[in-house]
Amino acid sequence: MGNMIGSGIFLLPASLAPYGAISLAGWVFSAAGSILLAIVFARLARRQPAAGGPYAYTRLAFGDLAGFLVAWGYWISVWCTLAALAVAFVGYLDPFVPAIVRRPASAALVAIAAVWLLTIVNLRGIAAAGRVQIVTTVLKLVPLLIVGFAALFFFDPSHFAVADTSLRSIAHGTTATATLTLWAFLGLECATIPAEDIEDPHVTIPRATIVGTAVTALIYIASTIGVMGVIAPDALGHTSAPYADAARVVAGNGAAAVVAAGAAISCFGALNGWILVAGQLPGAVARDGLFPRVFARTSPQGTPAAALVIGSALATALIAMNYTRGLVDLFTFIILLATLSTLVPYAFCSVAGLLDRDTSRLSPVHVLAFAYSLWAIAGAGADVVYWGFLLLIAGLPVYAIVIRKKEEGKR
Repeated sequence: MGNMIGSGIFLLPASLAPYGAISLAGWVFSAAGSILLAIVFARLARRQPAAGGPYAYTRLAFGDLAGFLVAWGYWISVWCTLAALAVAFVGYLDPFVPAIVRRPASAALVAIAAVWLLTIVNLRGIAAAGRVQIVTTVLKLVPLLIVGFAALFFFDPSHFAVADTSLRSIAHGTTATATLTLWAFLGLECATIPAEDIEDPHVTIPRATIVGTAVTALIYIASTIGVMGVIAPDALGHTSAPYADAARVVAGNGAAAVVAAGAAISCFGALNGWILVAGQLPGAVARDGLFPRVFARTSPQGTPAAALVIGSALATALIAMNYTRGLVDLFTFIILLATLSTLVPYAFCSVAGLLDRDTSRLSPVHVLAFAYSLWAIAGAGADVVYWGFLLLIAGLPVYAIVIRKKEEGKR
């Protein structure tokens, strides 16, 4: 939940405003698809929990090359996500320290400081990272739940009116809003990645994945209904802080400040969770001999120290090289780099479940999850698919070098 609930949900109501009630259908569609994927990952984890999650399941089903390509793309998307979340965290601090946030250089420095502070937390061990994740997840849920509940008392049904009720218009709107809301669920697979450090993973990982995704979906839908019910569509479509504005309508400026703080905490907590993934995933791949050996080096506490430091260093470089773009442009640029590589593993893992020899017939869950993954990839847009494909192919020389060194070491 901590990794799914990041920066996106705090902006989504503004993007959904033009669609009215159709946006709720989009939420239901993306939530259903995400729960299907959660079931896929739960089944894979129950059958054979393995460190690396999506990478491990892909490798077991399709071999080393497919596993490497999924791990390569996913790893790059993870450290890009670190940079994006750090930038978003700084952006939500604007109501409190505008002088720092509105200067590109100082904003970049704060973003980089947040990355390294949480890297240090993760270097201390997965238990320390888990404690930070629990606290920040609880804190980020408070403003979402309060706004969603309180807004029901100010609810205006006219805000959900749909101008064009033709079947074609409704179908187009549902597809568009489902694509928008999909991004809020990325990260549903994260509980599968640190499998080696989880107690009773056969039970814990499936439970965390399914329950976490379902509860997150309910919170998203309820809070979105609350915000859209309070703020008129025209105003909602032009705000950069929809939850804070809704809180202002319900309870004044003090409540708006609390929600803004909650949004910053949300990004900070998600950043912590993704830093954990940035260490665990390449560490698992390196131990399997498909990533350079440096990623497998651990600290005295048993954490994948080298992988953590490398991931955070790359995120730092990405922020530093692009800080002159400004926060909004920088965030958009980084998200485009990270998008597709989180969807490709979903497709591979959905099909991996179909290769289970213990199952006598094709599971409709896996078939539907694959169809949903394919649809989501197509919905990402031609530009994203283009750059994502180049990103995956660019990893082939790395694979060749690693495999060659591995073979030479056997001689």
